[in-house]
Amino acid sequence: MQAQVLVEVIRGPLVENRHRGHVAIVDWQGKLLWSAGDPQHITFWRSSAKPVQALPVVELGAVDHYGIALQELALFCASHNGEAFHTQTVKDIFAKIGQDYSLLQCGVHSPYHKATAKAMLLTGEEPSVLHSNCSGKHSGMLTLVTHLGYDSSNYLDLDHPLQQTILDYIGDLANYPREQIAIGVDGCGVPVHGLPIYNMSLAYARLARPQGLGKEREEACSRVTRAMMAHPEMISGTEGFCTKLMQAAPGRLIAKGGAAGVYCVGIIDEGIGITVKCEDGASRGRDSVVVEILKELGYLSAEEAQSLEGFYHPEIINHRKEKCGQVRPVVKLKRER
Repeated sequence: MQAQVLVEVIRGPLVENRHRGHVAIVDWQGKLLWSAGDPQHITFWRSSAKPVQALPVVELGAVDHYGIALQELALFCASHNGEAFHTQTVKDIFAKIGQDYSLLQCGVHSPYHKATAKAMLLTGEEPSVLHSNCSGKHSGMLTLVTHLGYDSSNYLDLDHPLQQTILDYIGDLANYPREQIAIGVDGCGVPVHGLPIYNMSLAYARLARPQGLGKEREEACSRVTRAMMAHPEMISGTEGFCTKLMQAAPGRLIAKGGAAGVYCVGIIDEGIGITVKCEDGASRGRDSVVVEILKELGYLSAEEAQSLEGFYHPEIINHRKEKCGQVRPVVKLKRER
């Protein structure tokens, strides 16, 4: 199946750009409910996989052993933007596990939070691994590595027992053969996993309603989703879309974006998973489509969608601070039978 137009970008009287992609909406029992484009489209899960990657840290006992708090568990699932409360939480995690955060191998970049980046520039403070948007995920990985006594020097390697465990969890929750999962390297150096967006949605549906997965897995799923909903500010910072979306629908959904136009949502209790993939990797289109789908299916009210207007219908602003265009979602969902 070919990609469908999900988003149009309007400038003046013309549609200047169109973002095409795919959508899969699946229930916790594996039924495909709605789709657009190809629900079997294979792509890399990128950072939308982080809540699944956090599951073994809970289920294998590391979270309880070290007394990891809910906000710290939420940071394991995050693509944070480097605000002070994010970097301090990473330090707190390493204090609990008795390790130095210099073990982090996630790379270094300036904080995505503009005010924080500006303040650091003015004071001459150099960014560190703490500011990496993936330092929370890597902190979770090193928490489990420490708990299980694994070698921390090569925890990024695919053949490391940590990464093999994560691969097992991804295959299990997504109900996809682990040997068929495509492996690449993510922006932070760890293995990244490629599989159909249908299976990504199934994994999020099971996260949201982990019925029948066994007591330990059910509890791990519930704790991860509880942490994300209790501390959405950890997931993408005070201004991020993931944070704002979960705040708009408190206790009703979990949401996690990934690079290259991927976004996943899990509807709590109902056990519905939603995955959007914009083929050109555009996040400006991705976020708009997510809000439109949630509104269309009744998971966001008109008022809640309006509170997300900056993501729902973002304006195109030129260098003179003039509005000269707008992004609008045009996704048409097909109901599956």
